[in-house]
This record gives sequence, C-alpha cells and structure tokens, in this order.
Amino acid sequence: MAKITKSSINCAGLIKHFEGLFLKAYLCPANVWTIGYGTTIYPNGTKVKDGDTCSEEQAIDYLRNDLAYFEAMVDAYTRDDVSQQQFDAMVSFCYNLGAKNLKDSTLLKVINANPTNYPEIQTQWLRWNKANGSELKGLTRRRKSEFHYYQTGQLKFDF
Repeated sequence: MAKITKSSINCAGLIKHFEGLFLKAYLCPANVWTIGYGTTIYPNGTKVKDGDTCSEEQAIDYLRNDLAYFEAMVDAYTRDDVSQQQFDAMVSFCYNLGAKNLKDSTLLKVINANPTNYPEIQTQWLRWNKANGSELKGLTRRRKSEFHYYQTGQLKFDF
C-alpha cells in the first residue's frame, strides 16, 4: 500500500458538512473567531477577528490552505500504513481540534499501535466531543461520523 499524504474529496466533504460555510466571522463554541469553513488563521498567518468577511471562493482557498497544513501534521504524526479513509478522518479531527490535540492524544497512541483496533479507537475518538468542558451534540455527531468513516470508508452524517 502506498503511503497516504493527501486527503480525499471525502475529507473535504466531511469538513464542509460539519463546519458549514460562514462568510462573516463568528465566535465558535470554543470562543475562537472563525470564518469560511472553520478557518481560524488566514494563509498569511493572521488570526480571524471580529468583523472579518470573505467570499465563498476565499473560503475554499482558506480550506485548501488549512487542509495542506493538517495533512502535513497527520502525515508527520501517524504511521505510514494508514488507509485513505483513516488519514482523512484524522485530518478532519485535526481540522476541528488542532494538530497538537491529536499529537498529544491517547487516540494517536492507539492508532499508531494498531490502526485497526476499532473498539479502543472508537472509545478514544468519541471522548473529543466537548468545548470548554461541555459536551456538544454537534461535536458528538461529528466524532461519530469521523469514526464511522475511519472504520468503514463510508460517509454518514445522521447520528
């Protein structure tokens, strides 16, 4: 199996579904200014701030830029034999939670020990459904969808 280093169109679809498109900056549940499809830092390195706006084309460019960063992080942190769907699911996870959270997680340790240890991976994956200490239904749905895709390669959003 060839080493996976780039996400697929399914990964972008998963991210777009759960992030939604916002052309005006808003405060996400973690209290971070966000725009487009979940962008928090522009390609030039500046943080999104209150009052910022973008076009749909810009939002797609931001998404591409963010994906390239998170693809590189997942590639750096994970073993070389993960499948496309596993890679994609981890990129979506990082896109939402940040690369450091994946890097420091028990989830990553479990995946790197055995990327098909589905019961333990599911347990660890589903732990990441909180913002500021409170469980969010949207994050629970996202984590279930990401794990389902990780395990089966099938996109499913209706959890």
